[in-house]
Amino acid sequence: MRVLVVEDNQNLVANLFDYLEARGHVVDAAPDGFTGLHLATTQPYDVVVLDWMLPRMDGPEVLRRLRDDAGSGVPVIMLTARDELPDKIAGFRAGADDYLTKPFALPELEVRLEALIARAAGRGRGKVLEVADLRFDQATLEVTRAGQPLHLYPACRRLLQVLMQASPAAVTRERLEEALWGDNPPDGDMLRSHVYELRRSVDTGFAFKLIHTLPRVGYRLGVAASGAEEGIDPGAGNES
Repeated sequence: MRVLVVEDNQNLVANLFDYLEARGHVVDAAPDGFTGLHLATTQPYDVVVLDWMLPRMDGPEVLRRLRDDAGSGVPVIMLTARDELPDKIAGFRAGADDYLTKPFALPELEVRLEALIARAAGRGRGKVLEVADLRFDQATLEVTRAGQPLHLYPACRRLLQVLMQASPAAVTRERLEEALWGDNPPDGDMLRSHVYELRRSVDTGFAFKLIHTLPRVGYRLGVAASGAEEGIDPGAGNES
């Protein structure tokens, strides 16, 4: 894999180079956010390792510009000492696909990078997914509802893809966590935060709800067959 490391700690960069290159990977590095954004938008990387605190442009701003301005879907894992839940949520909202806190084990980073690349490689292979008035083009990653474009950050887009592929069947929490993080789910209930954000994008302002919570099971996406499913995630209001 070809990896871009955007990190200003030169000792850490050297360690990443030594480990990843010894494992057969190609690694480039950028010492600040501005240079990292330039390389990420002009070179064909398989994955980006992005620090949060960077000179010239911080990690979340790099991500926002990479996703919103450049329209890039390259997988990005944020690498940072910030381990509080609000920081993690901010990172995912900015467009991160994964989040790893310092200190970390180099083998774990490598496994996470490989998992991100594998998931990204499979995103564009399927057909267009359609459920009711919701449409997901897996080739272009464009999502619309009733013809209205929906802006989803990568984790929410992946959740939506899994739910639409399974619709109208339910998807367990374990299956959704595996789709997002493989065998290394983060601490805390990050899944519910992502589902809350997805529901805000997909259901807010529309005549009927598509995302439904199944207590003690997981979630399903589809038109409710009866009044039994309200599409409300208990406690979700505490996750914004």
